[in-house]
Amino acid sequence: MRLFGEIGIGYEGMMRQSLSHFMSKGRTASPTSEIPLPIQVLSVPHSSMMTVEDLLRSNVQLRATTLSVMNRHHYGELYVNYLKARHAVFIVAKRWKLPEVDGMEYDQYDTPEARWVVVHEYGEVLAGLRMTPTTSRCGAHSYMIRDAQLGLLKGLPLDPLYFEAPVADQIWEGTRMFVSDKIPASRRVKIQTLLMMQMAETARSLEVTQMIGIVPVVFRRWLKRIDMQAVAVGPAFEIGGDWSQAAMMRIG
Repeated sequence: MRLFGEIGIGYEGMMRQSLSHFMSKGRTASPTSEIPLPIQVLSVPHSSMMTVEDLLRSNVQLRATTLSVMNRHHYGELYVNYLKARHAVFIVAKRWKLPEVDGMEYDQYDTPEARWVVVHEYGEVLAGLRMTPTTSRCGAHSYMIRDAQLGLLKGLPLDPLYFEAPVADQIWEGTRMFVSDKIPASRRVKIQTLLMMQMAETARSLEVTQMIGIVPVVFRRWLKRIDMQAVAVGPAFEIGGDWSQAAMMRIG
């Protein structure tokens, strides 16, 4: 398995590398779990898991759609509604200072290179996330974690990773992941599962083998219910009152 360009490194090797880097900075363990312990995030075996179609079969109007610049005109107002849902979550609810216009949230990573995974029902956006190649370039920007590491983003730490941010065709970044607060507890796990499975199917279609992203630490509670694996690859840190951590995720 090849992870970082020409560097061949497995998950155990990544853990040793991350821990060594962590200790070399003189850091000590804390209640926020800065030491990179394994966390269950994503590894989707092709044959053994329920498919997206299986999840949708019992919910006729529930949909999981991957949008791109090339196909989004086929889906009416779905892309606009997705950006409005991001506005409701990140600007209204979380009070993050982000670009906005006409009730939509957007940023410099919403480019033609991106893909937007959306779970929706009767036209209402229930959940979503954005996928961006780590090889992306748009002016001075590349992708979010790398730009944070380069000091280009205010509000994110300069050391979100224990190593240099990877740049490789087979590694993409996941950002702006959310599930609407309107979703009742009885449906949240199903919606979350559908979102992650649609992301995995999209990654496979793009020949992506690894996803990297900053996820809430609390995601470990429900991701363990799904057959998904990864490793934490950065320290826990606080963004707007939420504790988050970078994770590298393998697409099976």
